[in-house]
Amino acid sequence: MMIGVTIGQAAAFAGVTVKTVRHYHKLGLVAEPERDSSGYRRYGSAALSRLVGVRALAAAGVPLAEIGRLPDSGTASFAASLADVERHLTDRIDELTAQRDTLRRLARGDHALLPARAVALLEGMPGLGFSADDVTAAQESFVLAKVLVPEGFDDYLDNVESALKDPRFLALVQRSAEVGGWEPDDPRVAELAADLAGHYLAHPAQLKIVTGLQARTETATRYRLIAHHSEGPGTAAARLAALVEAKLRAAGVQLPRPGSP
Repeated sequence: MMIGVTIGQAAAFAGVTVKTVRHYHKLGLVAEPERDSSGYRRYGSAALSRLVGVRALAAAGVPLAEIGRLPDSGTASFAASLADVERHLTDRIDELTAQRDTLRRLARGDHALLPARAVALLEGMPGLGFSADDVTAAQESFVLAKVLVPEGFDDYLDNVESALKDPRFLALVQRSAEVGGWEPDDPRVAELAADLAGHYLAHPAQLKIVTGLQARTETATRYRLIAHHSEGPGTAAARLAALVEAKLRAAGVQLPRPGSP
């Protein structure tokens, strides 16, 4: 009589289902035992060891297509293959950790999934004298910049962080936030546009806040979505932006023009 356990017992021992054991047989990962005199297949110690080994490799992330040769390969080859699996698992862990953090930020409504440094900038704005509406507008521009010009987003944040340390720039931005209550033909709009353009031209690093919003493709469309997202047509804010851009272009600064693709 053949000594061993049934397929159901073997599956339970390895922590898999009978269907999985049969699938391993089909793929040639575990040899199918001969039947005993009663017509049952009996799994001996060697078959159980192989089954457990295959199960462990599969659980570790080794593709089934690669498992067949591993237990029988040389020590060095086996170790190298496991090292590859470990690197793959590490990459997956990093990816899953990032996804988990994204889900947690989403659950908290955490500034529309912006990275930590962008969130820190937004959280610091009230202390600089910005209103809740100003923070919301900045958050929207950050999100659009991250989505539409991802390759330049870190540089964009660098430029914003640096500029907010300049009292003159800070005062101009805060004046710009007041434009929402002005009429489009208010003479203060043109005065502020001149001040803003002059400041940008005198501070090339801060000018990059404007010029850095350009993408490699669909440049004008993406630029307009980011730079003018909060402006209604015919408003003082829209006129201010148009005047600033016109003055910068007149000074030789390359900016997408209205109506261009």
